[in-house]
Amino acid sequence: MVRYDVFCEQAQQRYIQFKAVFENTSNSAVMQLELPSWRPGRYELGNFAKNIKGFKAFGQQNEMLVFEKTSKDTWRIQCEGHAKITIQYSYYAAELNAGSTFLDPKQLYVNPVNCFFYDAALPSQNYQVQLHIPSNWEIASAMNFDQTNTCLVSDFDKLADSPFICSAGIERRSYQVNGIDFHICFNDQQMIPWERVLQDFEKFTQRQIQDFGEFPSASYTFLIQALPYAAYHGVEHLDSTVIALGPSCDIFGSLYTELLGVSSHELYHAWNIKALRPAEMQPYDFKKENYSRSGFIYEGITTYMGDLYLLKSGVFSIELYLKELSKQVQKHLDNPGRFSMSVGAASFDTWLDGYTPGAPGRKVSIYTEGCLLAFYTDFKLRQATNNKFGLEQVIKSLYFDFGVTQKGYTLEDYQNALENLSGLSFASFFKDYVQGTNAFEALIQEALDFFGLELKQRPSKSYAEARLGLKIQANGKEWQVISIYPGSPADTGGLATGDLILGVNGKRAVPSLDNWLAFFENQNKTLLIERNGQFLERFIPEVDRHFYVSHELSVANSLQPSQQKAFSAWAK
Repeated sequence: MVRYDVFCEQAQQRYIQFKAVFENTSNSAVMQLELPSWRPGRYELGNFAKNIKGFKAFGQQNEMLVFEKTSKDTWRIQCEGHAKITIQYSYYAAELNAGSTFLDPKQLYVNPVNCFFYDAALPSQNYQVQLHIPSNWEIASAMNFDQTNTCLVSDFDKLADSPFICSAGIERRSYQVNGIDFHICFNDQQMIPWERVLQDFEKFTQRQIQDFGEFPSASYTFLIQALPYAAYHGVEHLDSTVIALGPSCDIFGSLYTELLGVSSHELYHAWNIKALRPAEMQPYDFKKENYSRSGFIYEGITTYMGDLYLLKSGVFSIELYLKELSKQVQKHLDNPGRFSMSVGAASFDTWLDGYTPGAPGRKVSIYTEGCLLAFYTDFKLRQATNNKFGLEQVIKSLYFDFGVTQKGYTLEDYQNALENLSGLSFASFFKDYVQGTNAFEALIQEALDFFGLELKQRPSKSYAEARLGLKIQANGKEWQVISIYPGSPADTGGLATGDLILGVNGKRAVPSLDNWLAFFENQNKTLLIERNGQFLERFIPEVDRHFYVSHELSVANSLQPSQQKAFSAWAK
């Protein structure tokens, strides 16, 4: 057993102190301790070891032991003749998101995958964790802590997957579905409309469990970090999720849709990626990248099904659901990267630049492309089975065949499941749209027609986007170019991503750049920009066409009987 003690005595310094005792059960001369290099749910290297300070190792008599780092995440300790080894270190915890570790005078928030070590030779040994926290702080976690703030965990995988929040500001309520307890814990959130929240959470939870037939955990906890600034992030775990959302004053107002969306998304992940994983991640290898081309399944399908279950459970109206799906269509059509990289390749490359904008027009999002491909796949299944089966049955079959058995699935397994249920061949689908970059707008239109949905287009409300092909965002007191439509006036006029626009035809652009651009409608424009510390002028011609277009989904005014049947089976 590994015994861990966690201290937070100098919270203002942001350093958490750790003490751990490892047993040298095999009487080895060397013990190799590892810190994970990444965390599940974020498929990029996290390099958490950069936050480790003052690592020390001691023998049974408290004598210092010699150690060396052999990689960025590996410590080798000389321990011959020692039955137990004690390590001490501090971890710098100054970042607060759904997958980080954070300490300040108000809370201790830990994702153990960031900051707990494991013995590379014995990752399956038990862990005992005791938290030394202020007496008025409560603990919110899927782990069961006793009155001494101590818990036992079966192995490192379980510990790494079990975040916890310690704070005096935790508000919690519970609900039950099919005999399973679900807990909602808000940290630092006031005036929670619990009746509304519990009712909505119970609805989408009930519907997801109904379709799968079981839940993969004995209980589940929603850990919600309510932040005073803008934030939107969720990370999945088997028994819990952490959601960071803000500003907290809007969580039950304008952000309530986001709270429901991310919560349903993360709950669906309990099946799709935590229990049911690609073979490449069964089990996780914390030492290196776990490459997979299945991101469109574990993130894209989850994006699609998470929102769809809000519709099916009655939490979302059809108008609200289609508004969310419209956003995915918009992001897809606005991204020229869809012509350059397949969603399968993008899954592989999340380890490279999957969570940054990256090079313009280089890549696609596994969330967006995967969501739309899931929508099309759902349509094909329902069309082929006369609306009897949909994508939920495919994921359910994969869950029981490859999740419950812990075998892990391959792309071929997913293709076989689609074909077995539908009787159709999906070979060209995988070749052209998963591994290829063929345009699939026509496929989406086919699915929309089947369900009686319409896609309406209109020029973007932004003059810069509609007429110049220029997407901009505020960057302090300046406007920064974030995207350029290929072949647009912004493109041919020589603008580049990252440029700062300072003026239009001699007029200062801040704070109303779009208004000034529209003021000079039907005129050529000279923009004053800053690029790499230099001031430049760029001539932007005016042309009579539109570039960036807004897309909006709605239910058609009149549905054919076949569309009514398909819509009802899909949405309810």
